[in-house]
Amino acid sequence: MINELTHQNNYCRYVSDKISHFSVEMLSAEYWQAKHAITGSAQGRGTTWFIQYHDDDKPENPDQQWVLRHYYRGGLIGKIINDSYLFTGMEQTRAAKEFTLLHHLHTLDLPAPMPIAFRVKRRGLFYQADLLSSRIENAQDLVAILSEKALDDTVWQRIGAIIKRFHQHNIYHHDLNAHNILINDKQQVFIIDFDQGEVRTNHSNKWQQGNIDRLKRSFLKELNKLPKFHFNEEHWQQLLSGYSE
Repeated sequence: MINELTHQNNYCRYVSDKISHFSVEMLSAEYWQAKHAITGSAQGRGTTWFIQYHDDDKPENPDQQWVLRHYYRGGLIGKIINDSYLFTGMEQTRAAKEFTLLHHLHTLDLPAPMPIAFRVKRRGLFYQADLLSSRIENAQDLVAILSEKALDDTVWQRIGAIIKRFHQHNIYHHDLNAHNILINDKQQVFIIDFDQGEVRTNHSNKWQQGNIDRLKRSFLKELNKLPKFHFNEEHWQQLLSGYSE
């Protein structure tokens, strides 16, 4: 069940069966640092925190692995405004839209993170936001994997097939790149980071090809940047064959 909580200038939604006693502070890294629950971090536009959550009210349940991310702007404007966005309504905030989309993906049984909670903090005409989602355990992104080893053709085909599943459900990913595709230790494929993603039911299918083109550009970018990166045109053709099936 999805619940709401408003406290001062903070508005939150959270999945109540994942958190017994929710508080606004759970959407801050400082809260988890004080509890010694931070298990790691990753750097992008900002710091993404990995959290291990233990529900004291349900000790029989295994610990949950979460990801806490603060929303930061990209590009030149991000160097000026950094993490503030113009507030035009709660449902239009980055956090609310991604939370809702992740919930939709979960109902479709698509391999993506599960939403846990989000916070929107109002500051006059602007807002800042944070998102908690489940962590894909025992997984690495494609850049990390391909920097170390090559993938079998069957895995490349599986990647293409998973992207096709999302597209068949009209799921648009705003930044489909090699960092946002994960593979776990069972060779299962997941897609993450659906910030600015959406369900596109009233658009032409050109956006689907745009997703594919963007992904290939990201592979070529890493190929030119990294000293070792196991990617070539044959790998790409195997991905396309999986997408086409």
